Amino acid sequence: MLTIQQIKENPQYVIDRLKVKGFDGKEKIETILALDERRRALQLQADTIAAGLNKQAAEIGKLMKAGEREAAEAAKAEVAKAKEDMKKYASELDAVEKEILEIRLSIPNMPCEAVPEGRSAEDNVVEKEGGVMPELPADALPHWELAKKYNIIDFDLGVKITGAGFPVYIGKGARLQRALIQFFLDSANEAGYTEVQPPYVVNEASGYGTGQLPDKEGQMYYAPLDNLYLIPTAEVPVTNIYRDVILTDAQLPVKNCAYSACWRREAGSYGKDVRGLNRLHQFDKVEIVRIEKPENSYAALEEMKDHVQSLLERLGLPWHILRLCGGDMSFTSAITFDFEVYSAAQKRWLEVSSVSNFETYQAARLKCRYRGEDKKTRLCHTLNGSALALPRIVAAILENNQTPEGIVVPECLRKYTGFDIID
Repeated sequence: MLTIQQIKENPQYVIDRLKVKGFDGKEKIETILALDERRRALQLQADTIAAGLNKQAAEIGKLMKAGEREAAEAAKAEVAKAKEDMKKYASELDAVEKEILEIRLSIPNMPCEAVPEGRSAEDNVVEKEGGVMPELPADALPHWELAKKYNIIDFDLGVKITGAGFPVYIGKGARLQRALIQFFLDSANEAGYTEVQPPYVVNEASGYGTGQLPDKEGQMYYAPLDNLYLIPTAEVPVTNIYRDVILTDAQLPVKNCAYSACWRREAGSYGKDVRGLNRLHQFDKVEIVRIEKPENSYAALEEMKDHVQSLLERLGLPWHILRLCGGDMSFTSAITFDFEVYSAAQKRWLEVSSVSNFETYQAARLKCRYRGEDKKTRLCHTLNGSALALPRIVAAILENNQTPEGIVVPECLRKYTGFDIID
């Protein structure tokens, strides 16, 4: 969330930047500033009373020693009244602080200056592209037909067991999944990321820490009996490792990667976008997470983009990078780059990764800080990215690599799959 300092330093700048995301924050920012004035006034009154109580306690002791019991009892009565006033101010102060926090949680992150203006995905900017577009025959099959032809993914069986959006991977399809996960983890390890294996369910505090709550509770699967949420991405548990943690200067940067299954309700999705592997309720993903000093986070962002690009190049997929406009960004992000691969049989681009810098927005919610050489504590910057999400990668591999003999497995995966072709 935005810090009070960010808001107070230049409230008009905050309001203007939020407009780039299509968010009118004027009223909320003004309310926060007014409440913060009230908070400071209450704190001053409470501090003044507390200082007076210390003096009165010493005075009562002197009066008792001097035998002036009547004056001492009168002073005690004043102390009792002052303590009641203290309780009143403390209660009001607590209410004001809670109201400020509630409003801050409802305000999205400011997009950084590099974010282009725009209202929707149509306004995103293609920043870079690469790879060779495959030339497929006119009768090329989409991946859901290929999955049926080679018996590697059974969508109907998933419907029987659970429901739509929960496919069953079979034989070489399952081994391809496992190969991709291992390839992505090994590549992250080579790039200096420390692997962690996080829980797949999280508590409310973790959801609030990374910004899924209160913004996206409708998209998360919820276990009400235990008040736990199935994770939509490993970003949530991995980043929350550093909730309420003060890192040392020497511990930064933190570079973690994690494989996890992910669950998303995808409420409101329909049509061609949900066909086959295009949009699932359960899917596999390898995530990379970084905790950085503010001055290093944008260089780290470029490193993360290069890492994802290298994965797509090694898989031999045509790709491009989109710089998202303000209107297409997430609630929590300061800047986001989406990677898309071209699905030749569907003749469309499929998003396979989002790489984002959240600056201090998540860190403020998490209270994730570091202590510099000057011994002062400061908020970290948090970043994460998919490296990579599997379903649409699998869709593109199946479609783009189909031949009359079968589906050719990318060379970088063959040592993991143990086979060169799906036939």
